[in-house]
Amino acid sequence: MSVTIDIAGLPAERISFTPSPLAELCMALHALSQPAHHPRLASWTAATAAALDPCLADRLLEAEFMWRSSFSDIFMPFAGVPGGTGLPRTTLAEELDVLDRMDDDRFVTAALEHCWLATYNDGGGPSPLKDPAARAKALETAAARGSRQLDFSIRLLDDTAAVRVWMRRLIEDCDEAFFAATWKLVEPAQSADARHKTELLRRKGLPAALKEVSAALGVDEGRTTITADKMVDGSTTATDHRIGTGLVFIPTNFGWPHLLVLHAPGWRPVVHYPLGTPELGSPPGSVELLQRRMEALAHPMRMMLCRSLARAPYTTSELATVYGITAPEVSRHLAVLKKAGLIHTRRQGRYAQHQLDLPVVARIGSDFIEGILR
Repeated sequence: MSVTIDIAGLPAERISFTPSPLAELCMALHALSQPAHHPRLASWTAATAAALDPCLADRLLEAEFMWRSSFSDIFMPFAGVPGGTGLPRTTLAEELDVLDRMDDDRFVTAALEHCWLATYNDGGGPSPLKDPAARAKALETAAARGSRQLDFSIRLLDDTAAVRVWMRRLIEDCDEAFFAATWKLVEPAQSADARHKTELLRRKGLPAALKEVSAALGVDEGRTTITADKMVDGSTTATDHRIGTGLVFIPTNFGWPHLLVLHAPGWRPVVHYPLGTPELGSPPGSVELLQRRMEALAHPMRMMLCRSLARAPYTTSELATVYGITAPEVSRHLAVLKKAGLIHTRRQGRYAQHQLDLPVVARIGSDFIEGILR
């Protein structure tokens, strides 16, 4: 499985390496909401969470589905607003100005991206602002996540303009509370990495530059297609003139183990790549338990289910929809994973939600956890 980027005929000068403050804020918010994904950031996440104003913390919970289990494309507005440079801006305020220029349909669809995971490659279908069936689907999916997500989704669909103002203020308050100081610390290293890879691209070519970005990236001999080894299928093009030709690589200090590829139709492709690799824990001591867990993970569909369950809680019906199998099939796979002690289940109203136990999985090995979270 992989995500491919068509670069046939794309000049090397249209391939850019550059930091993005708004994209990095998304990853910082993700680290705060999913600290188990990022063991090396434990000190930062604990200190930042402890210092958050309770009101700001509550507001973050309202919209956290945009960065907790999936990464909303609204944090890369430069890639989705026609007529611009197609590149990130230098400051967070400038990137928010670009986001303000995004039309409501695209903003809402991107904000509710988690509702369209099964049809992401098709653009997610019609806009929920205009299509009653799409609206109903968005609200049903949000309800499965919890009352906060449902309330926020209703507000977003009923009063998009007000939520957009609310969202900008939320980001600005995050900047004042913790991100401005954090960005000041990480931006120099990101800019240095971007300069290094730009020079590497110029001197040694695309294969050498991709090799340094991630071992999960490769390019064919004809230099027409970049392939990202991920547990999803998708494709995009860097030569779509509707949005402007080009391919953007953005470094992140908060992103490991996630290698993100923005491949939404009508958006410029973006590769968001992590800097550095943290160390994870040692394997568990029980050989019998390890064998049971490895056998449970050997099935391709259970591997795919783990990819979703590592990011957020899912109901059986949600997983069945995403992967195109029946609910009883999902239940059988979940039973195997649960017997191996790899997932846990909790009730959310009338929904039973399942999630991967990341600390347990991390003890199996870093290659596995990096693969499913890439």
